[in-house]
Parts: sequence; C-alpha cells; structure tokens
Amino acid sequence: MSDDDNRDVEAAAADAEFVRVERGGYGDHVLTVTIDRPDARNALNARVRTELARVFAAVEDDDEVRVVVLTGSDEAKAFVAGADVRELRKRTAVEQHEASERPRIYETVADCSKPVIARVNGHALGGGCELAQACDVRLARDDAKLGQPEINLGIIPGGGGTQRLTRLVGTGQARKLVLSGELVSGAEAAEIGLVEEAHPADELDERVADLAGKMASKSPLALARAKQALQAATRMELDAGLDYESELFVGLFDSHDKNEGIDAFLEGRDPQWRGE
Repeated sequence: MSDDDNRDVEAAAADAEFVRVERGGYGDHVLTVTIDRPDARNALNARVRTELARVFAAVEDDDEVRVVVLTGSDEAKAFVAGADVRELRKRTAVEQHEASERPRIYETVADCSKPVIARVNGHALGGGCELAQACDVRLARDDAKLGQPEINLGIIPGGGGTQRLTRLVGTGQARKLVLSGELVSGAEAAEIGLVEEAHPADELDERVADLAGKMASKSPLALARAKQALQAATRMELDAGLDYESELFVGLFDSHDKNEGIDAFLEGRDPQWRGE
C-alpha cells in the first residue's frame, strides 16, 4: 500500500484546532495523538471530543497504524485536566443527556481495534482520568496528578469513572477517590493499579517508545483479537469469556500471520506480518 493510501489520519486532523497527530515518534507503526489546548490545560470541550473521535475513526482504516499513543501536549503540562467546566455549567439535564449518548469519546478510545497507550504527562482529572482509563495501558509521570474530583462540583463521574475505575483499582480505592475527590500522584496511581507504571519525567518517553514498539512489532491481526479477548474479561461471565477467547484463538488458524509467525519462529527470523 502506498503512502498516499495511508493518509486518512492526517486528513482527519488537518483542520483540527486542538488535536495533532504524528507518525513514528515512538517507533514504526506507532501513531501519537496529542491533545493540544494549553490555554485550558487540555480540557475536553465538545470540539476536542469531536476532533479526537474523527482521528480515531480514521485510525481504524489506516493499516500502517498498529498502536496509538494518546497524550497531552507538554506545553499544557497536562494529559487532560478534565471536562470543560464552563461548558458543563451551561447545560441542562436534557442537553447533558444528549451529550452523554454513547458512543462518547471514552467508548471510541476503549473500542479502538488497536492498542491505545495513555502517556499521562501531567494532570489527568475528571474526564481526563476517565479518558486514560479508557486506554488499554497507562504509563504516567511519577509526579502527575490523577483523580475524580467531580464530587467537589456537586456532580459525579459521568464518563465511566465509577465503572472503569472500580475495575482497575477495586471497590475500596474507587470509592475513596470518587467520594472524597482526592487526587493521587502518578507514583501512587501505580501502587493502586490506576496506571500500570510511573516513571520520572526524563524516563517516561523512553518507556513509552519501548512498550509501543514491542506492541507494534506484533501481528496487527493478533493484536486486534487479543484486545477483543481481553475486553471480554471485564464484560462477560467466565464461561462465556472462555468460549469467546477460544473462538478468537481458533479463528486465527486460517490467517497468514499465524503461519508466518510460526514459520519465522522455526526458521529463526523476524516475521513479516500482513495483518491477514
């Protein structure tokens, strides 16, 4: 496939005001999606959500992209500092009900067929913490701040924070964070399982590149099937999940990549994936 056939992502971001994309910054087949709204610390307003959704829709059709790194601009000193509070203040219940119809950006990121790594480079609060939770893996600066402070505004998390957070950190920790509005550092978030790893600022990008590169070196077909099976673990009862995993596993046996992967292993060479 030519480069011209794989420019859907760039086209989707061409007129974006607050979202930038970059290929290759963290390795081959890795796309970096950066939220860049520094004046508002990358707060999620309607435009940011729309631009992100458009980029992620294009990612689905771009065969060159195997892994996505989602982050905030370093200038903003934030991953996403939260939802746009001024926007929320103006909404009635009816308007918010319409804005809350799924799929929202949280479901769009969670259901992306390709692995999404959150590079939490600063504050990830409220909707920003929920956006990080929607990613497959979270790598954070050890001095980042994460939490669900919505209770301080007289509201509750509405982007999955009561649901995904509970699944990540357990009932007690989730209730403590949501009911108190307390924030935790990136290092503390790693201890409770809110993020998978926390690193000093000068080491974060090296680890993001390392992990993204390892994922991107795998069969894109196997990556997609593995993500589907892993999602089932939080959405299905065990027996149903085991059946679903088996179906996905068996389905790969008619694929080129399965034969190529095994042949490459037996021949002591690197596999040449085709994603089919």
